[in-house]
Amino acid sequence: MVELKKIATEQRNPNTTHIDTLSTVDMVRLINQEDKKVAEAVGLVTDRIAQAVDVIADRLGKGGRLIYCGAGTSGRLGILDAVECPPTYSTDPEMVQALMAGGYGAIFKAVEGAEDSKELGVEDMKKIAFSEKDVLVGIAASGRTPYVMGCMAYAKELGAPTVAVTCCPGSELDAFADIGIAPAPGPEVITGSTRMKSGTAQKMVLNMLSTGAMIKLGKVYGNLMVDVKPSNEKLIRRCVTIVCSAAECDEKTAVEALEACGYRPKVAIVMILRSVGREEALALLDKAEGRIAKVLEG
Repeated sequence: MVELKKIATEQRNPNTTHIDTLSTVDMVRLINQEDKKVAEAVGLVTDRIAQAVDVIADRLGKGGRLIYCGAGTSGRLGILDAVECPPTYSTDPEMVQALMAGGYGAIFKAVEGAEDSKELGVEDMKKIAFSEKDVLVGIAASGRTPYVMGCMAYAKELGAPTVAVTCCPGSELDAFADIGIAPAPGPEVITGSTRMKSGTAQKMVLNMLSTGAMIKLGKVYGNLMVDVKPSNEKLIRRCVTIVCSAAECDEKTAVEALEACGYRPKVAIVMILRSVGREEALALLDKAEGRIAKVLEG
């Protein structure tokens, strides 16, 4: 049996022991007060997050993949981060993936016992042909989930870098990983409900990992998502506003450039700012490893 008394995320919060007696407005204010502690906790581990970003960017830049693994809330957070990368940065869906204990069905409904199997984690890693070229990020609020430990052990066996995102500093997973990221936002408002503060902390860390890596890969210019995929009306419109902003041009010029390059904002921006055609813009970006700033410096 798991000894919950030793797990930080399972401790009782002394600030909320009376939450069931409060008025509704006082209840939500108390939850908000506790949530304010999350960003501060994440702020204390930014050095570790930066280390992980550098490793992830390096692996992705060399053709490797970023693989998340988790169970329950942690697994769903990994999936959420992974599925947002293709529309935001036009990445190949294979580049950032997420493994969930229990598989696809567990996204919507808990699969009993799935998170307790290390073997299941190893099987899932083998199914995606995980290799030493990839990087694994194991997500587990408690820092002890067997499924995640199985994935991590397999990755280490292959020689791939491992990152742990937990909310329990010094936990088994935190100590096992090459880079342990463990913000400690304190006990949950509702004891053990790690979908709350712990989940928020993990989401913030994953935001930094994927966003930081994409920035370092040249998929952001200034603070604009210049590799956005125009897959719907809103994103098509966003392409136009991005080009107008980055190239400081009017809408007509932006649309003409976008239409000439298949609605790729990064290419359109270079076309306008360097007064070149589509093919030359592509060549310039290729030489600059996809970084607009480097093209303009040249």
